[in-house]
Amino acid sequence: MRALVLLLALVLPAQAQEAAPEFTESDGAALRFLDKLTSETGDVTLSRGQSAKFGRLVVQLDSCRYPTGNPASDAEAHLTILEVATETPLFTGWMLASSPALSALDHPRYDVWVLSCVLPEAPAPEATDPAEGE
Repeated sequence: MRALVLLLALVLPAQAQEAAPEFTESDGAALRFLDKLTSETGDVTLSRGQSAKFGRLVVQLDSCRYPTGNPASDAEAHLTILEVATETPLFTGWMLASSPALSALDHPRYDVWVLSCVLPEAPAPEATDPAEGE
């Protein structure tokens, strides 16, 4: 019995590591803002390290990544959100596009959430010369 428990303890974590998806780092992310007082909304695309001001908040994108096998799937962005007047960090951490409430900015007036990572553009198809077909 003890050997079985030891075997499971060794095998299960190894299987869990194999099942973890690989992520690709993105150059930027698309974010959405909401001012709950005025109902004003806005979308912004930020590059890694870039920041944007929305009302009394400054939002900086530290990182954005997406599953390598499914780029249109769940994006994860690491954000730092500061209050402009006091420069107090209100939020520092990862936000998930598919579950914004899981790790959210807790602010009485503003909401910020991740829409997606900026995906690399697919290469354009090569142009063919119509004369070649003759």
